[in-house]
Amino acid sequence: MHNFTPLSGLIGGALIGLASALLMLLAGRIAGISGIFGGLLAPAAGDRGWRVAFIAGLIAAPLIAALGGAPLPAPVMPASLTLVAIAGLLVGFGTRLGSGCTSGHGVCGIARLSGRSIVATVIFMAAAIATVAIVRHGFGG
Repeated sequence: MHNFTPLSGLIGGALIGLASALLMLLAGRIAGISGIFGGLLAPAAGDRGWRVAFIAGLIAAPLIAALGGAPLPAPVMPASLTLVAIAGLLVGFGTRLGSGCTSGHGVCGIARLSGRSIVATVIFMAAAIATVAIVRHGFGG
């Protein structure tokens, strides 16, 4: 296993938990990224500011960390942009089908002991494990 960084993972996880707890406590909102971003597409009155701030923070945080000296790994992209586009569409479809994304169900839903979110997260994880098994040991090499 390479890139094993338990300390940064612990700190990152704690910050995600803190951010989602604060959003719930202070604004009464779930920190599900698909719902936050989706709400920007058709915002309710007075609902746009916090959504823009949250998305901007997701983009700005690694950039600020890089300015502070944290290394930013270069993303590994497949050679086919068509494959990337298809994968993105499938993720978007799955997010709509599952009524949320991994952050909403996995972080916030499980913390609220939502049965629907627990089932969704189990399905996300099973699909991820199956995908890695197929790609790494099946047709992917």
